[in-house]
Amino acid sequence: MFRNPFSRAAEPAGPVEYIVVGLGNPGSKYEGTRHNAGFMALDRIAEKAGAELKRIRFKGLCGFAVLGGKKVLLLKPSTYMNLSGQSVTEAMRFYRLPPEKVIVLFDDISLPPGRMRIRMKGSHGGQNGMKNIIYLSGSDRFPRVKIGTGDRPDPRWDLADWVLSRFTEQEKEQLSEALEHAACAVELMVQGKSAEAMNQYNS
Repeated sequence: MFRNPFSRAAEPAGPVEYIVVGLGNPGSKYEGTRHNAGFMALDRIAEKAGAELKRIRFKGLCGFAVLGGKKVLLLKPSTYMNLSGQSVTEAMRFYRLPPEKVIVLFDDISLPPGRMRIRMKGSHGGQNGMKNIIYLSGSDRFPRVKIGTGDRPDPRWDLADWVLSRFTEQEKEQLSEALEHAACAVELMVQGKSAEAMNQYNS
């Protein structure tokens, strides 16, 4: 019998054990843009877990989910990408969680649409939201899931314009698969199975 790994049980009474953050820019103007792949991934996780991101807290929209038996805070910063660290570090302080317990999902232009890569720590790689999180927290030990959005067809294109552009129909299909894999990978990561997640989903 198939078992959905995403529990739909009621919010547990225990403490939050992980924070899962999706990076992006708030507002309808930015919906569906390449830079909002992290928001899209978090929405997919919330949907699969039966969670709702309705609470306004920690300078963002958030909600609770149960993933792999763990109580998790799902968080979408509303600070705009470049100030994502304000939201993330506020939530970290409140729940007294170290960077190792904060999983960050964000876009990566160096990966083609449909591909994703998990890393357990490291530099921001030029991603401004991750850069601000590392700067304000003083640590680069954040597990992260990088979702491919593809690079500019021509390097002369303005990078800011490119990341705020929208996916083609073909790219949307490829992205949907990556979002599904990202959701499954996070579910493994909160269970302490990061190596398994990397073996299965790094591409």
